[in-house]
Amino acid sequence: MANIAKQAASGFLSIGSLLFVITSLFLFIGKNLFISGWTADHANITPLRWVSSTVVPVIVVSWGHGRKSLSTSGALLALVVGFCLTLAHYSFFLCLLAFLITSSKASKYKQEITAKQDEDVKEGGQMNWLQVLCNSGIAFELCLLYLLDIGSSDLPVDFRHQYRASWLGMAVLGAISCCNGDTWASELGTVLARGDPFLITTFQKVPRGTNGGVTPVGLLSSFVGGLVIGFAYFMGVLMSAASMDMEVAPNQILVILVGGLGGLGGSLLDSLLGASLQFSGKDAKTSKIVEVAREGVIPIAGKMVLDNHSVNLVSSILTALLLPKIALAVGL
Repeated sequence: MANIAKQAASGFLSIGSLLFVITSLFLFIGKNLFISGWTADHANITPLRWVSSTVVPVIVVSWGHGRKSLSTSGALLALVVGFCLTLAHYSFFLCLLAFLITSSKASKYKQEITAKQDEDVKEGGQMNWLQVLCNSGIAFELCLLYLLDIGSSDLPVDFRHQYRASWLGMAVLGAISCCNGDTWASELGTVLARGDPFLITTFQKVPRGTNGGVTPVGLLSSFVGGLVIGFAYFMGVLMSAASMDMEVAPNQILVILVGGLGGLGGSLLDSLLGASLQFSGKDAKTSKIVEVAREGVIPIAGKMVLDNHSVNLVSSILTALLLPKIALAVGL
């Protein structure tokens, strides 16, 4: 039965990918026929850019689905997100790719330990459509704004000459670095820290897996997770930005530092929201941390206002709004 289900999921993803490629082709033809025309001088998006934005996400998503990093529903949604991010800026796609790979690796690292502590741990660290939406939804919306305002353009971060493009780019970096930093903090911090975490609002010791619990190792992990996303953005700019734009732009290596600050700041915001607006309790029978208040659960912290997906979404929005100011402050 397991093999049949696996084959059915793979077949469904293959059909979805084929329909995605066909739809993308017809969209490009329709755009050129009715909107921009066929001449290269007037084409904002070249055929090569459109094809790469279609094919590359299909390859990456198929790989992620085969490695059990993405569920079938998560893979189908990631196709659309990856297409739009690649179409807008190659750095956006590289950030998403780095997040998918490293967060999946972090989730699978010593998962047997986190499974004993947290009731909501999923086998294999797979991301379903809801997790993909909450972790990349704000980046997807910012990417659409980038396409509408700037177009398909790989510009470096330069607030002096390209303010709107730089603001939207750093907002995308903030959203993705926040999610990656939080994932690294929660998954690696839980298994690598020697002592129990402390609640970020009261500084009292709490059991591992408690929402809003932080450790020095977890905070360091969130910073490194953000640095990884910042490095991915930096490499995208380095590979695709025009030399003329790079000559007048600030030193782009600062983007890596900004990504690290986004990962750390996003993780702290996530912890503050989790400690105050997300319920954490300990099941008296299983000793696992749960997010729903019910009979037999000992309350630890937080109120039942947001769930884990909502906390991820809100913290990524806040980080996306704050990181452009940080990038401007460090000299970009």
